[in-house]
Amino acid sequence: MYILCNEEPLWMSKCLSTGGLIEYKGSWRKTTLCRLNLCAENEEVDHKTLHFDGFNSLFLYRRWYRRFTALSAFSFDSGTVERIKDLSLDEFKAQYDGQKPVLLTELAETWPARTNWTIDQLLPSYGDVAFRISQRSPQKIRMKFKDYVSYMEVQHDEDPLYIFDDKFGESAPALLEDYSVPHLFHEDFFDILDHDQRPPFRWLIIGPERSGASWHVDPGLTSAWNTLLCGRKRWALYPPGRVPAGVTVHVNEEDGDVNIESPTSLQWWLDIYPQLADHDKPLECTQLPGETIFVPSGWWHCVLNLETSIAVTQNFVNPSNFLFVCLDMAPGHRVKGVCRAGLLAIPDEDSRDVEPNNSMDIEELNHCETTHKEKKLKPCTNGSNGYAKEEYQTFSYDIDFLSGFLEEERDHYVSLWSPTNYIGQREMREWLHRLWIAKPAERQLIWKGACLTLNADKWYACLVEICQRHMLPSPLDDEKLPVGTGSNPVFLVSNYVIKIYVEGGLESTIHGFDTELEFYNLLYKVNSPLKEHVPDIVASGFIVHENGVYRTVPWNGKGLPEVIANCFPEKVTSSDDCFSFGVWSKKQFELRRSEAVSETRIWPYLVTKRCKGDIFAHIRNTLSKDDVLHLASFLGVQLRNLHLLPLPQMLNASESKVDHIKSTTEKFSDLTGLKISPKWKPVIDILEERKESIRNRLVQWGDPIPELLIEKAEEYLPQDLALLLDFEKDVDGLYRICHSPSWIHSDIMDDNIHMEPGLPMNGFDEDALTGGSIGNGGENQFITKGGPRKWIPTHIIDFSDLSIGDPLYDLIPLYLDVFRGDVSLLKKFLESYNLPLSRRAADHTPPYCGSAENKFKRISYRATCYCILHEENVLGAIFSLWKELRTATSWQIVEEAVWGELNNYQSTLT
Repeated sequence: MYILCNEEPLWMSKCLSTGGLIEYKGSWRKTTLCRLNLCAENEEVDHKTLHFDGFNSLFLYRRWYRRFTALSAFSFDSGTVERIKDLSLDEFKAQYDGQKPVLLTELAETWPARTNWTIDQLLPSYGDVAFRISQRSPQKIRMKFKDYVSYMEVQHDEDPLYIFDDKFGESAPALLEDYSVPHLFHEDFFDILDHDQRPPFRWLIIGPERSGASWHVDPGLTSAWNTLLCGRKRWALYPPGRVPAGVTVHVNEEDGDVNIESPTSLQWWLDIYPQLADHDKPLECTQLPGETIFVPSGWWHCVLNLETSIAVTQNFVNPSNFLFVCLDMAPGHRVKGVCRAGLLAIPDEDSRDVEPNNSMDIEELNHCETTHKEKKLKPCTNGSNGYAKEEYQTFSYDIDFLSGFLEEERDHYVSLWSPTNYIGQREMREWLHRLWIAKPAERQLIWKGACLTLNADKWYACLVEICQRHMLPSPLDDEKLPVGTGSNPVFLVSNYVIKIYVEGGLESTIHGFDTELEFYNLLYKVNSPLKEHVPDIVASGFIVHENGVYRTVPWNGKGLPEVIANCFPEKVTSSDDCFSFGVWSKKQFELRRSEAVSETRIWPYLVTKRCKGDIFAHIRNTLSKDDVLHLASFLGVQLRNLHLLPLPQMLNASESKVDHIKSTTEKFSDLTGLKISPKWKPVIDILEERKESIRNRLVQWGDPIPELLIEKAEEYLPQDLALLLDFEKDVDGLYRICHSPSWIHSDIMDDNIHMEPGLPMNGFDEDALTGGSIGNGGENQFITKGGPRKWIPTHIIDFSDLSIGDPLYDLIPLYLDVFRGDVSLLKKFLESYNLPLSRRAADHTPPYCGSAENKFKRISYRATCYCILHEENVLGAIFSLWKELRTATSWQIVEEAVWGELNNYQSTLT
């Protein structure tokens, strides 16, 4: 026990588990104790070595050997990867791109990095720069370069840390001037995205002898080039589908998340490689300074630093790998597994085990399931996608072969997005749409990729049918792909916006759809000024797929068309004059979502007038401070109008399927005895559901949410969430919620705000903000006192996430996404919002609040609780905007830093 507890890997794992900036103290034990404030900087923690006669361990000996072995035995050799001085672009495309690796010897000869990137030369300029470190901890680790160099010089780790920093261009921008992308790799389809939208694509790599990257396939099936500036690297590569010995590929059947279990690079070379038969060995090469290796899409590779090395690498997407990248973003687990593990990823009762080499310890290497089994499948004879077992077929890294393993029942818009996908879901759609517009010569390729990942052909067929039914203009070629924003297919056709509701399945979409129609109906019924700042509805209904044909069924939200009544017979008794799937039904559905009706052939659609101008997300970086302040005022007025809007009548008891809302009588909280109206009951019940699983959700979201705060989240939240609401004492001396919930948009973000170019006028009347001077297609009347504004806010769009609840809930996405934590914009918003965020009287504090009563009076406390309970990872946004809060020791520190201004605002109203 003494020996095992003093093993450095144990202390290293403990140290790295906390993340953050690390300063190595000569051993991981001392480093860990110093980080925990259990050891002074100059205190000696290492005790005299103890000897145990008769104790021996092969496991510990192998670990010791890997820590102290030298790699000088890896002398230079020609290897099995072709080594070429240079290539023309045409030669590269014809012989290597998308086909096989190649080592290029003279691409970097003119770079300043070729001579400047050595440890000694980088240290004076970048010693205090903190770089990201690659290791097997889920937490992000950083070290100052001078501390990392000190670590390299003294460490004897089994798996040494190495710098692997995709943000080095931001932390050390001068390094970007020392190299250029080689001419063979200039074309990169991701260049079309804004820098903050594109996924990680370039890395600075610095590591000592024995460090390196274990077996992996590059993210998203992209291709890569890697140029070595100093040192030597040993490369091993296998073609796509050939899982290396000792490696296991795990693919989550729910979301396609891929996890590769592999020994360290050094362990593989020392323990597994020597036992491989010649025909099982990989392609190999030793990379020398100045050489660039090209790794095609899908190729497995493992890299070992033979001495201290510095390199730069970039991943890219070009026409040769574009379809594979799209395929890897398609929903489902099967195709991801096949792209990496070949036919081994497909269960096959006819597969057979291949006899392993008798000299190998199969159990120890843990690769019998992935390397020594050959599986073959047959093409289906029924014409559907996939492969059956009637006619065997071998693996091929061919897009037509691989796309046969797509799961037909899965759809991009309703499937879980794998956390290991190379790019976010919305960014993926935005990327394809931008490529479609910017690269018309590549449209045949882009269309095929969009069909693989988005089912673009299906949604385009729906679009054409909707346009024909409502006599709208036919989509132009530029308009064939959905735009990138939002969670559903949205098409811009001429002067119209056509939205097809897909996300979440039929019952989820119909509730979002009907709630939106109910909301529009109410706006005009009460003549709310907000109606001038939402798009006009042109048409609405359902698109139905039957017998290979799409047809439309118009619907205004009231009553039930037959195709829907057949799916929801319990709704047939509803009045033809009510919105059967309106907001109250939606709240009930959210409480029983697991019972949702499964239907994949019916989708609601909504056609609205297209607003002029552009969404705020596309132009925010071009706006002046004055423009954005005006936007904040505009949003304050419109959210005031929204939150003052009356709620529709609740469902009758006979229409409710949820026990929580069976009558109009008030309920009593089980914990506090608070009287809760039926209007608030579903809101509180949903929050309570989230509270039950709060720790698991926060752990799943992980970094940058501090682990310490995750552990303290349940303690910070009130025992009874009803206490977050405003209450007052009634005539019977009981406490009850003192006001009704409000409409809330739930998704006021930068892609749901529309702005128009401003026109010069002779004056500016701030009071005009409250009126309806800017309607659909109307002219803008707002300029600043100092001149015309460039962009003026005109519309709030996308009300499919409408709900009811505490108005404070709408401030969360507004402040974090639209204002990005800018308190001056929040203040400007609140000036025009001018509604109280709390109606709780100072003398109306129930006695059961105890010593915690003061926190319930703070608006900031309520806001922070809502952030913790939010269904989206808004905490990730908070700790990304306020990086200094990642070291916070309590939620109250976070509360005061983020939401403290709300308390000041409330006090001014009081």
